[in-house]
Amino acid sequence: MRGMMETLKLTVNDDKTHLCRIPQERFDFLGYTGRCYSRENGRAYIGTRPSRKSIKRMVDTLTEETDRRRTLLDADYVVGRLNRKLTGGANYFCLGPVSSAYRAINTHVTQRLRWWLCKKHKVAGRGQFRYPDTYLYKWGIHLAPLG
Repeated sequence: MRGMMETLKLTVNDDKTHLCRIPQERFDFLGYTGRCYSRENGRAYIGTRPSRKSIKRMVDTLTEETDRRRTLLDADYVVGRLNRKLTGGANYFCLGPVSSAYRAINTHVTQRLRWWLCKKHKVAGRGQFRYPDTYLYKWGIHLAPLG
């Protein structure tokens, strides 16, 4: 591998590089995890799915966008920023079994947006009944597809 990388005039970072047995061991690369399990027989195979670290990073950025300090901002502006992040994440993480990752992100962003709207309008509670999913969809939030 080092010879091939030198031919390409690239260097190998020894701190970030490690050997692993595929498909028995898990590896992360560019936000994806390279090991999946078959639903039929439970055996490991080489596949792609979003890594836990990248999902957590996405959830943290969505939390930051709906922080209490941002309640003075216009709701259209905040929803626009959320939509850009959600669309970018959905476009990048579109390989492999992604529905569980999309579900986690969609659940988090709807809860955070409801919470943010309650804080913005100084309403008590979490906003589940005041701001149902249909209201958020009319508002223009673009959630990741779960199909």
